Amino acid sequence: MFCGAALVLAGCVSESPGGGATATSDGEVTVGIIGDQPDGGEPVDGGVLRFASYAPVRSLDPVKTQASGTTGGTELAAVYDVLVRYDAVAETYEPRIAESLDESDDGMSWTLTLRDGITFSDGTPLDAAAVVASTERYNRLNGPDAQVFTDSVASVEAVDDSTVVYTLNRPWHQFPAMLSLGHGMIVAPGSGEGAAFRPIGAGPFTVKSLGQSTLELTARPDYWAGKPHVDGLTFVSIAGEKPKIDSLASGDIEMAYLRDPNYVEQAKQRFPGYLHRYSLTDQVQLNSRPGRPGADERIRRAVMLALDPEAVNQRVDGGAADPGKEIFPAWSKWHDADGTAPGLDPDTARALVDEAKADGVATRLTYVSVQDERSQKYALTVEAMLESVGLTVDIDFVPTVTDMVQSLYVDHDYDIGYTALSLPDAAPYIRLYSALSSTSTNNSSGYHSAEMDALLAKIQQAPDEDAKRAAFAELQQQFTAHAPMVPMASGSNFVAWSPNVHGVTPTMDSVMLFDDAWIKK
Repeated sequence: MFCGAALVLAGCVSESPGGGATATSDGEVTVGIIGDQPDGGEPVDGGVLRFASYAPVRSLDPVKTQASGTTGGTELAAVYDVLVRYDAVAETYEPRIAESLDESDDGMSWTLTLRDGITFSDGTPLDAAAVVASTERYNRLNGPDAQVFTDSVASVEAVDDSTVVYTLNRPWHQFPAMLSLGHGMIVAPGSGEGAAFRPIGAGPFTVKSLGQSTLELTARPDYWAGKPHVDGLTFVSIAGEKPKIDSLASGDIEMAYLRDPNYVEQAKQRFPGYLHRYSLTDQVQLNSRPGRPGADERIRRAVMLALDPEAVNQRVDGGAADPGKEIFPAWSKWHDADGTAPGLDPDTARALVDEAKADGVATRLTYVSVQDERSQKYALTVEAMLESVGLTVDIDFVPTVTDMVQSLYVDHDYDIGYTALSLPDAAPYIRLYSALSSTSTNNSSGYHSAEMDALLAKIQQAPDEDAKRAAFAELQQQFTAHAPMVPMASGSNFVAWSPNVHGVTPTMDSVMLFDDAWIKK
């Protein structure tokens, strides 16, 4: 949904940023702020807000850290701000550093107008030239989703000091999503690169220190929208979701990022916070690269037909998850009510394994997993299901999520693994392109298909929601026929906070903004 025929951000500002929630017809919340939040009265200044992130951030360079809630996007936004903010309840993009963003009548360009007088924390101006330079840097250094941008955008030009024009290769009505993520986090020209990089942004906070498990930020008195209420932010690493909830309850932290279905449910009953449901929060990733067993479609389809999402849900999550092999479940706006997801068929799976084995295809698979309790249960459950149809599974438990990402996304040293695309309904195309496009360097599966590439283009260019929904239905058919990966469940991320925390503003992909946040004494 856009404000008017073009997306004119200046006219889309809400009275209560981030407030409210969106629910399904049966009243189940899909996105928004929930819980019992007492009236805080007038904002007060002071204090340091402590946030237990999903995982510790290793770098504050947007080209190295993906701008999502689980991977450091909240930390990045605190330092850099964003050009536009996505309001998931209103389904609109609202102004931040940008004053407006207009789509041309033919859909082939977007014009960004910046606010006057915004400066980076080093005092240099955030003008159109800085936006262009930051964008070029991001793409040149291959930041997350850079290929989506370079494939879709023909040019980025500074027309004058406050105006940037993005000319597209093809119409893309959801282009503003890119400017709410990494491309919208503008890095100062003086930040440098590599070992010399310094995190200089135009956000409400500056960096005090970055360690292995703690990030400390200090409020900027000269932030363009006014000095934040809190004196600073501290992002801490707490292993395990139960310890996060315990720390929140004891007052050791004020906020925590949660993903485990059981602990999300527990936290929802105890704390207010921001809930966001995603498609494909659980999936089994298959390595289709040459020389791997998954290069043979029969092995991939056997894995797909052998796995039982409902049984995994019961054994691993005690029935708390939302299992299924559909890409978009019933609650999603992109759900295909007439479509059929692949079912459970161990007999056919066994026959496919036998056929592939007879042709000399390797049937021994290495499953890469982290070592936390839920991941171990998940890996062992998948192992049992796959071995029951004739596959052999060796589980490689690695110490951290960072190590797993290295194996799956950098070294590609795996056959199967647990991953999560976590598709937000607002902008699923970006991650689907990254994961499935033949030209994407973030395609960890190595799956290449001209049909899939054409289908991704159809999704991107869909003129309206009905056309996009029809294209997503075709995507489900591709998944069922060729098994590039196996959807296992959708789920919710929950950013829980203490009842005395107020003014937190969500944006795209469960990234939190803290310029208006305050702590009631």
